[in-house]
Amino acid sequence: MVAPRGGAANRHSPAPLGARFAHNRLAVAGVLVVTVFLLFCFVGPLLYSTDQTHTDLTQVNLVPSGAHWLGTDAVGHDQLGRLMYGGRVSLLVGLASGLLATVIGTLWGAVAGYAGGWVDAVMMRVVDAGIAIPALFILLVVSAITTPGTLGLIVILGLVSWLVPSRLVRAETLTLKNRDYVLTLRATGGTHGRAIARHILPNSVSTIVVAATFQVADAILLVAYVSYLGLGVQPPSTDWGGMLSAGLTAAYSGRWWLIVPPGLAIILVVCAFNAIGDGLRDAFDVRGRG
Repeated sequence: MVAPRGGAANRHSPAPLGARFAHNRLAVAGVLVVTVFLLFCFVGPLLYSTDQTHTDLTQVNLVPSGAHWLGTDAVGHDQLGRLMYGGRVSLLVGLASGLLATVIGTLWGAVAGYAGGWVDAVMMRVVDAGIAIPALFILLVVSAITTPGTLGLIVILGLVSWLVPSRLVRAETLTLKNRDYVLTLRATGGTHGRAIARHILPNSVSTIVVAATFQVADAILLVAYVSYLGLGVQPPSTDWGGMLSAGLTAAYSGRWWLIVPPGLAIILVVCAFNAIGDGLRDAFDVRGRG
């Protein structure tokens, strides 16, 4: 019997996986929404150039018009340009911190599950202790102390969000480490690291990918929470949560364009990533195949 290399590729060939994902219309819509927002936030500023650094008190609180499609805010910033600028920060922080959290959680869970015994017990008690403390609470405390920038938020979110992926990967590792191909590798002198890199992680790719999509959605929400409370990136930088916070009082005066667009953007992007995660989970689910 030949041991599989990159078992995920053997269990889930690309064509059936893509077809199964495409059958989930909500997941496909999620991909389209994320793609549109990525283009909007990263390509949009090249086509719709605005000054998001300097204030212009002669252009404050203007209603949407041909000159300013979504109006202006209390310091004269074009709101459409600010939506692009803030979205770039929100998406960058969400994607990068979600990836960082997934990498940390994957390595931690794989090592804990493969090692077993007291090593697994100690490592998972660390995870249990971390999960007992809400990530938002930790993020608020750290943000209040350090006032992080974009890179700081990425690091902090990555370090407080890896706990759930680690438990998922550990559970997957526990079921894989006693498979014949792993035992064969160990019997022929393969190292523990080689067993994890060659068989455990490739066969856990479905769990890792699905966890990553949900981590990104959670990170975008956490950034919005913190920025809404004024502890996120500081002016002149902003993100969608900061825009919500800045426009909250203005909304009571009828200036809806300061709060509705960033609120809708957060809702759409978070729902899109969750839909993608659900679609990937269904597509990777072997039991769902006929």
